Amino acid sequence: MRSARGRKRARPSLVRVSEEMKQWSALLGAELERWPGVSTKLMFGFVSFYRGRNIFAALPKTRAMNSANSIIFKLRRASPQELAKLRRDPRAKVSEKGMAGWQSFELASSADLKGALAWLDQAYRAAR
Repeated sequence: MRSARGRKRARPSLVRVSEEMKQWSALLGAELERWPGVSTKLMFGFVSFYRGRNIFAALPKTRAMNSANSIIFKLRRASPQELAKLRRDPRAKVSEKGMAGWQSFELASSADLKGALAWLDQAYRAAR
């Protein structure tokens, strides 16, 4: 894969998701599908979620980006305060350059679903 400047970019490695994560993704996905203007597409082992034309999240179906129990979401034009809040959340991994606003969130238990939904809501709102 090449960047716009012709340099070769490392392709992110995808890992198989756990059975537990498949269940959590299904629960999160069922909630997201109820939100106004949301549509989905299957893409590279993920279910991608769009608000209108803007993608705002990808939940693992068979593959995950950073670990077997992580989701990714896109914070468009995130403020310094939003990024600081994200960095303070030990379950979140803030992507630095190269991922164009994509962040990840690690679920360790079903108790983390609430935190995941909060970040997905932020991403949904930013996708207007």
